[in-house]
Amino acid sequence: MSATQNANGYSVTQDKDGQWWITNYHGEQVAGPLPSKAMAVEVAAVFQDERSAPAPREREQAPARNNRRKK
Repeated sequence: MSATQNANGYSVTQDKDGQWWITNYHGEQVAGPLPSKAMAVEVAAVFQDERSAPAPREREQAPARNNRRKK
């Protein structure tokens, strides 16, 4: 097995079967398998995870009404 290489914030590692994988900082495999280390580094250099959609915002409440009667 080869040493882990970092590219664009991702780790390029070789699995036991000889295939190359791109893993994120949590250790999750995010791309692969790739046939060579050079290809894995090239892919990692331009790889971007898709971010999940932002949570819907709660509707802001209107300002509290003043219950005083006008005279």
